[in-house]
Order: sequence, then C-alpha cells, then structure tokens
Amino acid sequence: MRFLRHSFAVARRAMSHGNHPFAAVLVDADGHVLIEAENGYMPGRDATAHAERLLATQACTTIAPEIRAASTLYSSAEPCAMCAGAIYWAGVGRVVYGLSERRLRDFTGDHPENPTLDLPCRDVFASGQRRTEVEGPLLEDEAAALHEGVWDR
Repeated sequence: MRFLRHSFAVARRAMSHGNHPFAAVLVDADGHVLIEAENGYMPGRDATAHAERLLATQACTTIAPEIRAASTLYSSAEPCAMCAGAIYWAGVGRVVYGLSERRLRDFTGDHPENPTLDLPCRDVFASGQRRTEVEGPLLEDEAAALHEGVWDR
C-alpha cells in the first residue's frame, strides 16, 4: 500500500498546484519509482490532462517497453476510459487504484470539470489483446478523503 499512498501524496500536491486531486505513480518491478504525474487540468483547462494519461505519454517516450510491461501504475482513483486506453497503449502491465470511478461520481455529480464516465477500467482492459492486471479499489476511504469538499459548487 506504500505506493498507493504515495499516489495520494502526489494528488495532494496536485491540489496545492491548483489542480484536481488526482495522481499516478509508475513503479518498476524492483520497487523504484520511475514517474510521478499530477493532474494537469490547470492552467490551460485541459480536460485530457489526467495524471494517468500524462504518465502514460511520458512512459512511452522515456521507458523501454519491457520495463513498462513489468511495471505497476498506482493511481489515486480508478483510471477513466481515456486513461485506461492510454495505459493499455503504453503497455503498462499492472494497475492498482484507490477510489473507484463509481464512488468518484458520488463526489463529482455532474460537475462540468469532471463528467465522470461510469465505465470500469477492467472493462476497457478486457477489450484489448494484451492482459493488464487490475487491483482496486483499495484504501478507498483514504482516497475518497482527497475529494471531500473539492467538487462542491
């Protein structure tokens, strides 16, 4: 749970930078942190700048495919359909997440900055040709605490 909690710390850092409380951390098979990514919504209001997508892009351009395949992406929240697709295309072998997409929706409601997709990442990965292992939700109450009061209007 150490690396999942590490993603929560990075999500808190994202909030301190004016972004939504989401983060992802890529860890290799030996337990070394390779990449940390915060949500990047601000300042440009880029709705595609989710932490997992940003991490997947960086991983593709800086890390060998065999290392990505043996790595685990720890995410503060379940990767959305867009991010799951990016993780799949990046060839990351395993995903561990905190807050489920369904429970995130309880916080975001119909907030215009996060119109949550209720599509489990497992379903996205299952439609692919290569296997992506998924664990989660884990430490969901801790992950949920990151969102308390954030999405109130």
